[in-house]
Amino acid sequence: MSDIKRIDVGARMSQAVVHGNTVYTAGQVALRAPGASVAEQTKDILARIDELLAEAGTSKEKLLIATIWLSDMAGFNEMNEVWDAWVVPGATPGRACVESKLAAPQFTVEIQVIAAL
Repeated sequence: MSDIKRIDVGARMSQAVVHGNTVYTAGQVALRAPGASVAEQTKDILARIDELLAEAGTSKEKLLIATIWLSDMAGFNEMNEVWDAWVVPGATPGRACVESKLAAPQFTVEIQVIAAL
């Protein structure tokens, strides 16, 4: 059986889990920019995802899938501008984006990714 590596383990969840050749992140919200614009929250989240992937031993070039939750689809284009500048051309993951009520009103974006090592 493969070893399981957990990153930033908390009482409720780990921020990332590595199993086999795959990294799974928890849904990330803008902890460094709560209440900021959709674009600023997206930038903050993607920077955190970069950090988690690096700690796991991989990077955004190896993304497999992303799930994005927006508190209001009116922010879809604003989020996509930041996303499109961040993702690696030719290595874009599968992706879903839906509108959903998030954990707290100051959060407008949440992103979870799965990547290969």
